[in-house]
Amino acid sequence: MKGDTVRRRRLQKRAFTLVEVMAVLLIVGLLAGLAIQSFMGSTDKAKQKATQAKLKILHQAVNLFKLDTGRYPTEEEGLLALIEQPTDVENWQPGGYLEETQVPLDAWNHDFIFMRDPESGKPFVLISFGADGEEGGEGFDADLYSTDPM
Repeated sequence: MKGDTVRRRRLQKRAFTLVEVMAVLLIVGLLAGLAIQSFMGSTDKAKQKATQAKLKILHQAVNLFKLDTGRYPTEEEGLLALIEQPTDVENWQPGGYLEETQVPLDAWNHDFIFMRDPESGKPFVLISFGADGEEGGEGFDADLYSTDPM
């Protein structure tokens, strides 16, 4: 009988209580939540930077189009004029002005907006409406412009 009691006490000392297990699970859950939140913020920031880089590349391509053809694309032609030669344009660079065969999308898979003669007084601007894909917004939903400094 005495041996059974000793064995039972040893087993009790080696086992975790339900409260201890729940505390560990709670701590692990909180740490995982913090890690995911941090990762998601990094992902959105990377998408924003990638979109800004694409805006700069497209802006330069539009300027090259102007240098070769003597005019900017019309709003109707938009960025498609960089990969498909408009019918009334001469001296268009063979192969187009982008390495892609399609007009690229921003990092959130939204179309870029090509606008001639914006309020800024520049000849044109390219716009990404950010993560939400809608005009305006704050943070990662804010609009990004090709004329903005990086």
